[in-house]
Amino acid sequence: MQLIQENPDLSVYLAADDVVDHRHPLVREVAAGLAKSSVDTYAYARAAFEFVRDAVPHSQDSGRMEVTWRASDVFRERTGICTAKSHALAALLRAEDIPTAFCYQRLRDDNTSGYSLHGLVAVRLDGAWHRQDPRGNIPAGVDAQFCLGEERLAWPVDPESNEMDYPVLYAKPSPVALRVLKEARDRTHLWQIYPSAL
Repeated sequence: MQLIQENPDLSVYLAADDVVDHRHPLVREVAAGLAKSSVDTYAYARAAFEFVRDAVPHSQDSGRMEVTWRASDVFRERTGICTAKSHALAALLRAEDIPTAFCYQRLRDDNTSGYSLHGLVAVRLDGAWHRQDPRGNIPAGVDAQFCLGEERLAWPVDPESNEMDYPVLYAKPSPVALRVLKEARDRTHLWQIYPSAL
């Protein structure tokens, strides 16, 4: 799939805002700790990915009911769904001047017999964009890895099931997904209102 950079200005993929609040002291603290043990930009990006994937459990997997959306809240609460975890990873990467975009997939959702929007990121390293999925691995077939070559996402799409990859690399999180994260009272409510597409 050919990824499409929404904005030609790479600086927008480094921006901080109220979602990707990479200037927040907690985000800076996490970033500084990871940077201290990283020998280069690649090592830092991989460490940030693995930290969000492994140290911040997906709330569905952990049974947590809180709904987080701001990067600093994801780190404070140590929970989030895929889109929130993407916000957190983007904040860590942007904190160290690594351009990071938001990407999405439309995947079948066995819990609803419908579809669900899945959030991930793309990181710009070695002059190209590379999608990364910090959702969190589970024994039942999810094994996302940090890769600059062949993608190792949580779920490859199945076009025959009407799943799809959205090719656009967004500088800001999806307004559709962000709105429901902010509105949801808890994770049960979130799943009732969560979007099936962009």
